Amino acid sequence: MDLMKKKVILVDENDQPVGEMEKLAAHLQDKRHRAFSIFIFDRQANWLLQRRALSKYHCPGLWSNACCSHPAPGDELLKIAKKRLREEMGFSCPLDEIFSFSYRVEFEKGLTENEFDHVLIGEYEGRVAPSKEEAEDWCWISKADLFDWVEKKPEEFTFWFKKIYRRVAKARKKGTKK
Repeated sequence: MDLMKKKVILVDENDQPVGEMEKLAAHLQDKRHRAFSIFIFDRQANWLLQRRALSKYHCPGLWSNACCSHPAPGDELLKIAKKRLREEMGFSCPLDEIFSFSYRVEFEKGLTENEFDHVLIGEYEGRVAPSKEEAEDWCWISKADLFDWVEKKPEEFTFWFKKIYRRVAKARKKGTKK
């Protein structure tokens, strides 16, 4: 199935479903929809980043968290998140939701991200084999080096990543679940 024709779940400000729509249409019509962002860490607390494929319809070539996507109507959030992580980065691991948040940002070509985003974390050690359709590059990076990089070159990162990476670090350190 063409990923742009895949349906997303339209939601209200409390993440309650209010309908469904094709993914591209939701981004063109500025409709709030459910999403998830996955952050992966290794045992040394390094962060796994991916550089988005140059063929992406928005934010091509920018660095971001390990995986982002949208559940379709009827999808179970953690189950589909694990599946997308395998499709994008070539592995799967247990995931936990640590918080959710809403954001809205306008991009080029009349596209708008208006998402209620569920933030998930996992720990993984092993082979990373990203799909070239999803990720141009990837790396493991320490928290200190990552924070320094984002501070010095914020234009190299996606909007949502810059909005939440500090909150992810704080929630992970506290071990909070919401």
